[in-house]
Amino acid sequence: MSSYMVEWMREHRITEVECIVPDMTGVARGKIVPKDKFISEPEMRLPEVVLIQTVTGDYPDDSVLDPVDADMILQPDQNTIRFVPWAVDPTAQIIFDCYKSDGQMSEAAPRAVLRRVLDLYAQRGWSPVIAPEMEFYLIATNPDPDIPVTPPVGRTGRAEFGRRSYSIDAVNEFDPLFEDIYDYCHAQNLEVDTLIHEIGTAQMEINFLHGNPLDLADQVFLFKRTVREAAFRHGMYATFMAKPMEGEPGSAMHMHQSVINTATGQNLFSNEDGEPSQAFFHFIGGLQHYLPQTMPFFAPYVNSYRRLTPYSAAPTNVQWGFDNRTVGLRVPHSSPAARRVENRVPGVDVNPYIAMAASLACGYLGMVKQIDCAEPVQINAYSLPYEMPHGTEEALNRLKGCPEIAEILGPRFVELYIAMKEKEFSEYFRVISPWERKFLLLHV
Repeated sequence: MSSYMVEWMREHRITEVECIVPDMTGVARGKIVPKDKFISEPEMRLPEVVLIQTVTGDYPDDSVLDPVDADMILQPDQNTIRFVPWAVDPTAQIIFDCYKSDGQMSEAAPRAVLRRVLDLYAQRGWSPVIAPEMEFYLIATNPDPDIPVTPPVGRTGRAEFGRRSYSIDAVNEFDPLFEDIYDYCHAQNLEVDTLIHEIGTAQMEINFLHGNPLDLADQVFLFKRTVREAAFRHGMYATFMAKPMEGEPGSAMHMHQSVINTATGQNLFSNEDGEPSQAFFHFIGGLQHYLPQTMPFFAPYVNSYRRLTPYSAAPTNVQWGFDNRTVGLRVPHSSPAARRVENRVPGVDVNPYIAMAASLACGYLGMVKQIDCAEPVQINAYSLPYEMPHGTEEALNRLKGCPEIAEILGPRFVELYIAMKEKEFSEYFRVISPWERKFLLLHV
């Protein structure tokens, strides 16, 4: 136990500690322990299988699991210690890293996957920078999953209707909620920036300041918990489901990405004369080549593909262009020092560690293999062919045929991830939907 954590807990009069591990779906697993027990025994043990639970709480088939089911040794990352601002008693939360008995990080842990990719960048003297944008819906409380969701009632006593993009008044409808969200974020050192009203009814977006990918993934992971908790306290839900409402656009986690020279701090995407560099074009080339093969990391659920439809503020291909929001890879207008690529493919339902690792892996392969990109698109990219997988099964099959990505992210991780998603899909496929009962039950 580091003296820093002990002193921090004493300063904040902490009484208990949430010991957290992000699993593959992005759910917080772990234990809640008294502060004194944590100080005396900071390590924690959990079986590795807890990391690969499906979103329904099931597990992949035994053929890919370790039959020994040995415990992992979990160690706290002191850089992640934060206050839990909504707790009744003074409570800390700390994110743990997962190790095997031989001291190696568990390949199944999402944080370890992102660390693995960042180590590859570091070996070449590169430091990637990421700035995520988080879209989400506010919805009325709805305990019955068979009933479609609806917008919540705002402070005027009325539910929002129609499209109110960038409306200040529409955001102000939920001022008390957003005041709590910002207060909670400030208490946890979550570096949130701009708040806007997005296209959908009661759809919001909060952007993060750019920074180190591991730190940003931690912040996004905690941000989801924070927004949901704040919404509960104001009598509504917040959802990060990719497509929660029929007839409304889906929600994304756009990622602005750049790479700097670690030694000089210079943006590798710009030459000295300010023009785009070959590394910039190769990074885009890698994304164009590998994104369609890695879609299970960016569209992890059957619902995710409902978002990727034309004219819905979501991409249908991996074309790129300057300040073009119809493409999958947008390059915003910026100074040479701020040149970056916005990956618009991921839904907000992703695990942030895995999505960031996969996107950076695609760009890394492009830079290392010097993959040329296509010409930038200046027209409406929705008029171009659809380039994504059409659903979970096709996406998983494409990922199985991409050994280069498996080598970057870790072969065992990819094997476990695919097995988990296949189990989820088989569970989904057994469910008979209301649409089938409505149109097929008595008419075919």
